[in-house]
Amino acid sequence: MSRIGKIPVPLPKTVTFAQDKNEIRVKGPKGELSLTVPPRVSVKQEDGELRIERHGDDKQSRAFHGLIQRMVQNMVTGVTDGFRKELEIQGVGYRCSLEGSRLNLLVGKSHPEIIEAPKGITFEVPKPTSIIISGFDKQQVGQIAAVIRSKRPPEPYKGKGIRYVGEVVRRKVGKSAGK
Repeated sequence: MSRIGKIPVPLPKTVTFAQDKNEIRVKGPKGELSLTVPPRVSVKQEDGELRIERHGDDKQSRAFHGLIQRMVQNMVTGVTDGFRKELEIQGVGYRCSLEGSRLNLLVGKSHPEIIEAPKGITFEVPKPTSIIISGFDKQQVGQIAAVIRSKRPPEPYKGKGIRYVGEVVRRKVGKSAGK
């Protein structure tokens, strides 16, 4: 049995759970998320927690067992606490600013990169070189963070670019000075 799949997901009092055939919905103070569960697994609510059960013992059922448990866990966490990713910008003249819900990146290109915040995502810019992305959908927060990072990923020689906070960029040595 899957070690991850058999862990029950606690359901706080502020969260409501609804199920319609293979569609589950979780609603909380931060928002509402839905997920289509494959027919190989089912989600049951009992004693204030959600349990994921698989219907077969084949390889795909075992894989879905742990996957759906984590996805349901992330849904419950997202609608109660939310998720956030932090990015930092390194490089001379590289900076960002917030204009309403749009993020304006100046990262060494001839034009500014403008990123619109999708529904459910908020940007914060505490300093011109740091960005905080927050929202209740973990997948969406991670996707937007990856899109922002892809505008100028860190390069290995000087380390300039946009990176996640705490990300380690392996540095390369440059050309030798003379022969």
